[in-house]
Amino acid sequence: MPSVFTHEFNTPVYKGKVSFDTGLFINGQFVDGSDGTTIEYPDGKVITSISEGTSKDVDLAVDAAEKAFETTWGLNCPGNKRGLLLNKLAALMVEHTDELAALEALDNGKTFNIARHGDVSAAIDCIRYFAGWADKISGRVMETTEERFTYTRHEPIGVVGQIIPWNFPLIMFAWKIAPALATGNTVVLKPSEFTPLTAIRMCHLAQEAGFPPGVLNVVTGYGSTVGSAISSHMRIHKVAFTGSTVVGRKIMEAAAKSNLKNVTLELGGKSPNIIFDDADLEQAVHWAMLGVFFNQGQCCIAGSRIFVQEGIYDEFLKRFTEKSRSIKIGDPFAPDTFQGPQVSKIQYERIMDYIESGKKEGARIHIGGERHGSEGYFIQPTIFLDTRPDMRIVKEEIFGPVSVLIKFKDEDDVVRQANDTVYGLAAGVFTKDVNRAISTAHKLKAGTVWVNCYGMANPNTPFGGYKQSGIGREMGEYALANYTEVKAVNVNLGLKVM
Repeated sequence: MPSVFTHEFNTPVYKGKVSFDTGLFINGQFVDGSDGTTIEYPDGKVITSISEGTSKDVDLAVDAAEKAFETTWGLNCPGNKRGLLLNKLAALMVEHTDELAALEALDNGKTFNIARHGDVSAAIDCIRYFAGWADKISGRVMETTEERFTYTRHEPIGVVGQIIPWNFPLIMFAWKIAPALATGNTVVLKPSEFTPLTAIRMCHLAQEAGFPPGVLNVVTGYGSTVGSAISSHMRIHKVAFTGSTVVGRKIMEAAAKSNLKNVTLELGGKSPNIIFDDADLEQAVHWAMLGVFFNQGQCCIAGSRIFVQEGIYDEFLKRFTEKSRSIKIGDPFAPDTFQGPQVSKIQYERIMDYIESGKKEGARIHIGGERHGSEGYFIQPTIFLDTRPDMRIVKEEIFGPVSVLIKFKDEDDVVRQANDTVYGLAAGVFTKDVNRAISTAHKLKAGTVWVNCYGMANPNTPFGGYKQSGIGREMGEYALANYTEVKAVNVNLGLKVM
């Protein structure tokens, strides 16, 4: 029998008890892994154990997903019914909002308040948005001749594999399953072994909502086993992944070497945040702080390269320093905490290694750069000055609360520096000059550009990157193309061959 996770929350922001199976979710049931092994995953201490999936379990999940696709889902289930089930799932999430937020905070280290008002709310909005698309997947009629009738159908691909990261577990779960299920596909999903709890809990809610067995399958386990099996599986015809560029390359290689499966990749970033002389300085400082330190800096879109025009550089640095020092670090369940611990010891050590490399390469730490407190994986918000473009802290994605402040002269100068990266996920521009804002936004090689804000997301807006930040777009109508095949049908209405 699968392990049961039971936890009593008795915190200032949430009080309640949770108890649910932590097995693999295959064919509508919670089951042990084929090898009967479990993963104990820690965040300074062991939270619980979860079933460990293997390639054999991925095979079983694919079997279930194929059967569901051919019988109870796909083109056998009308779009309005798929939309109804997705809306039921969203309604159950609303009922369990506090519980989901508490699980996300416990699992990931983000604060309960941010998880509740940010992550859970955004996940609900995403599922509702794609529920609305479920009965609106349509093709087109093409004008040819009166003797021919030509049209297209947008059909579901079939069984799709999805692999999600640990930084926004619930949001990424919603971003992946919602468009896939809305378009009629069945899903085999792997959550991160560091943060599996909300994905497992969502399976209970999907079961309660009434999704047919096999439509949604979740196999917990390690990337080297479960992730690899999904990426290379011959009966999975599409894989979607969010995570590092290094792992994205491996998934793309496995997809190519197996059955040349379709891939969507949302990968790393080293995003520039540009502050011009005429910006609203108070707002620019606030958004810049959120842009780099939100979620403990564990954001693919983090605006970690902050470019400040020389005329306001000193004043911006002064205010940004004050704002960064005011960040409350501590217990994710305290009402006034903004920054919790990093997700794991591995991530903590990786970030501290980047900080040490910055020092060794000659950058100057303005504030931070040290552990916060003596317990837990807390890192002080860090600002580096006097950097060079060839430094690791300027070039590479750190995924932690570390920023570099860089002075620039004019628009041409900053666009050149901002685009000098292998990534192209996001960027920010702060200016009161709308012409400058639009001109700069158009010159930046990034999939998303925010003007006078940072990090805002909506389910109807596409998200994805240029260059090594990924392939394809998630969210919005654009995401539907990731999960459909276009079939052209040509009907002869009277053409005779002699």
